[in-house]
Amino acid sequence: MKKAIYAAILFFVFVNSNAFANSDPKNPNAVIAEMILEIETITHKFEGLIDSKQQELNQINTDLKIAVSTEQKVDLLLEKVRVTSEIRNLLKETYGEISKIRYLKGLQIIKILYEKILSLDHHFASVRTLNEINKISNPNQYPEFTKMKETMVAKRDKKAAFDLTAVLGTNPIVSVVQTFTNMISSSLSKDEKDKELANVDCILDFTLRMQNDLNTIYFETAFLQKSNDKMKEDIELLFKDYTKPIGYVETLEKCRTTDNWETVTQNMEDYLTKMKVATGTSQHKMQINIEFPIDRLLQFITQYNNFIDQGGKFYEKFKIILNSYENEKQCDSKLPIEYKKLKSDIDVAIQKFNVAYRPVEVNGTKMKEILYGLNEFE
Repeated sequence: MKKAIYAAILFFVFVNSNAFANSDPKNPNAVIAEMILEIETITHKFEGLIDSKQQELNQINTDLKIAVSTEQKVDLLLEKVRVTSEIRNLLKETYGEISKIRYLKGLQIIKILYEKILSLDHHFASVRTLNEINKISNPNQYPEFTKMKETMVAKRDKKAAFDLTAVLGTNPIVSVVQTFTNMISSSLSKDEKDKELANVDCILDFTLRMQNDLNTIYFETAFLQKSNDKMKEDIELLFKDYTKPIGYVETLEKCRTTDNWETVTQNMEDYLTKMKVATGTSQHKMQINIEFPIDRLLQFITQYNNFIDQGGKFYEKFKIILNSYENEKQCDSKLPIEYKKLKSDIDVAIQKFNVAYRPVEVNGTKMKEILYGLNEFE
């Protein structure tokens, strides 16, 4: 009976605290760790109360077997009804307290994850833009190459030369081809041509080798940013569904900006008070209404974890791409500052994905504890 009651209690448990201030405000894993500890505390507390009543009930059943008079039997039966009712009320009280704990702790996790998603939004907004990537990867953006182009135009064979259109003139490959064509037919001496090439050799080598890779970094970063926008929309919708049963109507963004979390907590207290006095189907429905959003939160945590894992892998890939330029050492002094800054930004991003944005640890055993009431401390 003891283990059955314990398992029944844990079946309803997700997370466990009724105060936002107790956990690390930036770490959902600290919230999960608190959950494990407080679940043990609260279940043991009610388990002790229920065990006491169960022993009382066992004694009444024993006394009923040896009772002789009708009056004794009636009194014992009335006692049995009373104790059974008290056990039922204790279980109801347990479920109510646990519902409050898991609901508010789930809300705390939503708050933490929302801050992380907003931080990611800021991160993606501050990374290299398409214009900056173009500046790094397009030789036409380098003054040394522009100067060389102008020299070749001035020294070219006017009869054999041609001018590019406005569109083709911005195309890096076409522009490079025309510049070399002009050089071949120019009046420059071999030494002058060698000198001109020496000024732009690293620039041309870097841009022509890395152009596609740098564009890949830009477009895949744009994809991550769009995915994060979707995450933001989803968590705001989750908060709306999560707080709907308790009658809270403000958006997650407004709740955050006005620091209105205490109102959400009070709404939850009021809801639980009503649930305690409700009976039958009505009470069961109220219980389900605050249990279902927890399942939605678990689904979102899985979504968040997958996104963070994906983001970390993307940035590891970007690092490999940027480190793949084989002439970096001999061209180091001529490489653009933006390239080195991009490498630094990606190192910082990898660190953030591994630490600041890391996944929420609710997989494996912890997920079983949340969903099925299986626990390690039983």
